[in-house]
Amino acid sequence: MSKNILTRGHSRALTRHHKLAVAGVAALGAAAIGLSAVPSDAATTTTTEAAAAPTANVAYSTEPIQGVKADVTDQLAGASVKVEQIAAKKEAAAEAAAAKKAAAAAAKAKAEKARQAKEAASRAAERTAVKKASAKSSPKTYSNNLDGWIRESLAIMKKHGIPGSYDGIHRNIMRESSGNPKAINLWDINAQNGIPSKGLLQVIPPTFEAYHVPGTSKNIYDPVANITAACNYAADKYGTMDNVDSAY
Repeated sequence: MSKNILTRGHSRALTRHHKLAVAGVAALGAAAIGLSAVPSDAATTTTTEAAAAPTANVAYSTEPIQGVKADVTDQLAGASVKVEQIAAKKEAAAEAAAAKKAAAAAAKAKAEKARQAKEAASRAAERTAVKKASAKSSPKTYSNNLDGWIRESLAIMKKHGIPGSYDGIHRNIMRESSGNPKAINLWDINAQNGIPSKGLLQVIPPTFEAYHVPGTSKNIYDPVANITAACNYAADKYGTMDNVDSAY
């Protein structure tokens, strides 16, 4: 019966200390049985021996009990360490997850900022392109009068590197034609030779053709074409129309 009770009480294998404790208990039981079986006339001797036996067995059985206690204490200590390790791992995992989340948020913010900058640059480029296209499709306009003709001619002259000033051109026009783009000289030597001077700056046809500036009309009476060709001729012969103060 003692063996069965011990088996149900402990599910794990018996250690050396456990076995010794069981042996001590068995010895106590045997002594008790011997005591009850001795005749009455030998009671004194048997009682003395029986009394001595438990003392040794009880003293011997304390060692395995202390071993079991120490084993349980070790297990509890080990379990405590494992709990601390698990908690530390969970904390480390949580910190790693938070760092990863923060890094992802920073990367997302950086990408969003780069996208916005790219879109802003694209919009700026589009505005610049629209302005350029608008400038090309909508050239500057000039008034259809003497002031507008001189200014438009100066713009063309600037592109072709032809010198001249507004005042120099205006002064010579007023002397040559009084500002009449259809003016023609029918009495000077040129007219006598069949090549009369024409237009605002009184240019003869051969000179107009020789000094015609690309981009202007081929009509000698066109105000802008006449001014530009005459200034081109004056630049070649006199350095600039500003240096002309008489028939040229």
